[in-house]
Amino acid sequence: MLTLAIQKSGRLNEKTLQMLTEAGIILDNGGKTKLQLRAKNFPLQILYLRDDDIPECIADQIADAGVVGENIYHEKGHNLKICERLGFAKCRLSVAIPKNMTYSSIKDINGLKIATSFPNILSKYLNEQGISATIHEIKGSVEIAPGIGLSDAIFDIVSSGSTLLSNGLKEAQVVLHSEAVLLQHPLLNDEKTHILERLCFRIRAVNKAINYKYILLNAPNKSIETICQILPGMKSPTIVPLALEGWSSLHSVIREDDFWEIIENLKSAGAEGILVVPIEKMII
Repeated sequence: MLTLAIQKSGRLNEKTLQMLTEAGIILDNGGKTKLQLRAKNFPLQILYLRDDDIPECIADQIADAGVVGENIYHEKGHNLKICERLGFAKCRLSVAIPKNMTYSSIKDINGLKIATSFPNILSKYLNEQGISATIHEIKGSVEIAPGIGLSDAIFDIVSSGSTLLSNGLKEAQVVLHSEAVLLQHPLLNDEKTHILERLCFRIRAVNKAINYKYILLNAPNKSIETICQILPGMKSPTIVPLALEGWSSLHSVIREDDFWEIIENLKSAGAEGILVVPIEKMII
């Protein structure tokens, strides 16, 4: 049995549970007040914890693995291993300054007082850059610190930047890009390591599918060579002869990022009846 710690509530909770569901893992319905659940069809136990507590619980072997933001992993500094990047809850940790302050490089914050909930990440970065600044640690509502005279600047999570703007701040220096990660204890036994590998295999299959589309199209046989160059697929497109003489159906997989450009090229090459289908799982 593998014990996985996840956030009890918050932005990572819903996405993590969705990921497990898409990976085919069914959890017992223990209600919102239950802090420990078991999967019905996989050797997995879930612990619901505060995200700040998850790295320490893994380090103390209360949990074998856990899902946290990469920023929490770096801030806590425990000797843990990132075994999978999960691709959701993306954000960045940045230094932000008042909008009317001039900024040309990180040296401009030398000597300032900076408020943050991530003192360890900030301290390490400032040391690496040779910057001397006073770090004032506060919990929550970091963005109001300059406005009330508590600090000259802040170091905090930034997603869209709208919160900074509404508090008279601007993003000056990105220090860390963060996303949800799956952490593990570095000394799992063979049984738990095998279960974790099975879980990661399922997660990779789900996440890989997000970035790809399955495409089906009809084309005259004379255009197949050209279309195959446009649609390499995983190895090469699947070609199936149609009942209509001189025509075939081609099936392939394309990256989401390349989708519209490829579609335009396919139409120019003579493709018709193009059908695009989401992929639920993708195993390579």
